[in-house]
Amino acid sequence: MTTILKINPADNVVVAIQPQKAGGIIEVDGKQITLLEDVPAGHKIAITDLQEGENVIKYGFPIGHAKEAKKAGSWMNENNIKTNLEGLLSYEYHPQEVVLNIPDENRTFMGYRRKDGQVGIRNEVWIIPTVGCVNGIVQKCAERLRQETGSDKIFAFPHNYGCSQLGDDHENTKKILRDMVHHPNAGAILVVGLGCENNQPDVFEQFCGEYDRDRVKFVVSQQIQGDEVEYCMPILRELYTKMQHDKRVPCPLSELRIGLKCGGSDGFSGITANPLLGVLSDYLVAQGGTTILTEVPEMFGAETILMDRCATRELFDQTVSLINDFKDYFLRHGEPVGENPSPGNKAGGISTLEDKALGCTQKCGKSLVRGVLPYGERLQVKGLNLLSAPGNDLVASTALAAAGCHVVLFTTGRGTPFGTFVPTMKISTNSALYKNKPQWIDFNAGVIAEGEPMEEVAKRFADYVIAVANGAKTNNEKNGYREIAIFKTGVTL
Repeated sequence: MTTILKINPADNVVVAIQPQKAGGIIEVDGKQITLLEDVPAGHKIAITDLQEGENVIKYGFPIGHAKEAKKAGSWMNENNIKTNLEGLLSYEYHPQEVVLNIPDENRTFMGYRRKDGQVGIRNEVWIIPTVGCVNGIVQKCAERLRQETGSDKIFAFPHNYGCSQLGDDHENTKKILRDMVHHPNAGAILVVGLGCENNQPDVFEQFCGEYDRDRVKFVVSQQIQGDEVEYCMPILRELYTKMQHDKRVPCPLSELRIGLKCGGSDGFSGITANPLLGVLSDYLVAQGGTTILTEVPEMFGAETILMDRCATRELFDQTVSLINDFKDYFLRHGEPVGENPSPGNKAGGISTLEDKALGCTQKCGKSLVRGVLPYGERLQVKGLNLLSAPGNDLVASTALAAAGCHVVLFTTGRGTPFGTFVPTMKISTNSALYKNKPQWIDFNAGVIAEGEPMEEVAKRFADYVIAVANGAKTNNEKNGYREIAIFKTGVTL
């Protein structure tokens, strides 16, 4: 079994695939190097002497610089590597030609064709509150309908917002809830308002634009005389009955929309699970489908890779704005732009934001960027898209689902149980996590580090993703873990 990995020929560090002991000897490029200290799995080992200030190279790119001189065989981590990142930057467009050479296999999945032409992979009843004040009502309605029908396809989505919000926060809430109203994974929707909230129900209904009035209903609790739950139940029963008649039909893979996400990353993320998502992303794009990459702060340090893959100058300019607007958001709040890795990231072998970013961006493969979306906006073009959202797992996953993704693919080296309002598939970066948390993890990419060829794993993975599109439940669905989280940037009244 491989015990160390040199990712790129230009690298001056290698990654420990297995824990390494001080005094042990590793062989790299025909040279034997004695380890000067214990090194945990997923962490970096210097393979040359590094001078103070010298760049540490991983994935073929700098991930920061050495804070002090370090000898070959040293453990390189957050204590001795410092980020090279700084504030707002100017960028130059160096467009790359991308040829995928992936054939169109004319594969299909079984989806629900909606009245507006969209395709869904689930057929559920959703109850959406316009404001947090009616969370109890929507939850009681959902529970009543589940008890009456015995169905596991009925969900309420409580949240804390919709009132006392100003500016962008108010608009963000409206946009995410609007996007849910239009999501094709719902066969029927009841929107429940209070009546006095900032997110006025009648204004919000207009904000939603054209919708299927046969499948989407609105109620305002303060306008109901008597018990609002009793009022809602006949509406829900009617919606449920209509939804029950929907049938799956064959749909081309070009209709599938997938979100690309990572969280609880470790030193294996950029070696196993993230490249696996990149292979799947390129495959789906080649079939005419759509993938979306988000978590803008986790692009810092690798953003030029994405910029150079923008299909047009206009998309390049939009991507520059995507990056610099988020950096400006950090700077306005007095926060540095290079302090993203969490304690779990660092424990798993990620030392700097560049280290994290170069692994993170592998999730979108090699395809050209065809679209750039502001937060809360819905997909307009097929192919690879970039979406503005923070790195927070719940907020970013909700944003991906709201943009129109049918499923979110979530790579993790530490593990997490949560799910957003669409199937949220967990892909482990290492086999230990897969074995330890089978109730969380849906697919194990750790076998790539153990020698299973990427091509074989990618084929199994594509088959599994299509099975989920066909109706196979992810673990978050089996566990009933479904939540929404909305990005908050401003003050609350």
